[in-house]
Amino acid sequence: MEEQTIRMPGNGAAARTPRPKPHFLRMPAEGEGGVFTQSWFPVALSSEVVPGQILGLNFLDGKIVVFRAPDGTPRAMSAYCPHVGADLSVGRIVDGRVQCAFHHWEYDTEGFCVKTGIGDPPPKSACVFLFPVQERFGIIWVFNGEEPLFDLPTLPYADDDLVMASYRFGQTLHCDPWIFAANTPDMQHLKVVHKIKFEAEEPHDLVQWHDWGFEFKYRGLHQGDVPIDNTSGIRGTSVFYRWGLYDGFWRCNVTGFSLPRPGQHNVFSCSIVRKGPQAGQQLESVLAISRRTVGEDKDILDTIHYRQGLLTRADKSLGRFLNYLRKFPRAHPSSGFIN
Repeated sequence: MEEQTIRMPGNGAAARTPRPKPHFLRMPAEGEGGVFTQSWFPVALSSEVVPGQILGLNFLDGKIVVFRAPDGTPRAMSAYCPHVGADLSVGRIVDGRVQCAFHHWEYDTEGFCVKTGIGDPPPKSACVFLFPVQERFGIIWVFNGEEPLFDLPTLPYADDDLVMASYRFGQTLHCDPWIFAANTPDMQHLKVVHKIKFEAEEPHDLVQWHDWGFEFKYRGLHQGDVPIDNTSGIRGTSVFYRWGLYDGFWRCNVTGFSLPRPGQHNVFSCSIVRKGPQAGQQLESVLAISRRTVGEDKDILDTIHYRQGLLTRADKSLGRFLNYLRKFPRAHPSSGFIN
């Protein structure tokens, strides 16, 4: 067998050119510095919030309770009683109020203590944090803040003209929610992973930016031969929407990325079609596409160390979105209540 000599630098072989070290711009993580992006986050399906019951949920690295007021509207409040810190999620609803299991202090739908178990007057400052909340698309959404900065997307058709099906993707994804949202302006990702062929040569020119996200309308082909005519967008850092024609019928998805803890999120989505004789079949198709899309991204999102590295001209919209994220408002006004 012929002997081979391995030449090393300094042993007569030419030295290798030093490789340039990678240059990255850090992206602020959720929870970094004790603050989170001020966005709408899904926390539960509407069907999970049962009248007369309290649902305890992880949110913003703390805990909240979600329940329905006597009129049926959802409420979201911090989970810990300001008396001695008992978890209100193990309490019960009494006369429309949340009753703490430990000492029977009761909190009204605005989060104020109005009654104690033994009749002592409640301390004037006895209250829990009340979050802005919306019930839309079969999903309960909670805003990180005292007042919402923007609204959820409005569909081009009235709810009465639509058929909806909401679901939660079964597995937790191990990255911040904004990372999933960043896929939408990532034209390279849309082309190579989700197999979208844009009709426009420069899809970046179609993106319309506003203070709380962006929207773009495009035509093309999906998975090789399915014609699409879509409007897609992101609101805040955690709400994706898309509607338009897919293979000749109108379909829509509104998807939210939750934030139970830093570095984790769950996907909540509502698939929507217009009422009609083919609505059931069309809805099943939209649900299947939605689940497949999440499945195509799951392994990527579970393992990524996201940072802004070396971008190309195809990353024009992605680069702008990452700059938008760096400047996005961050706060945590409920921090003294939910932990």
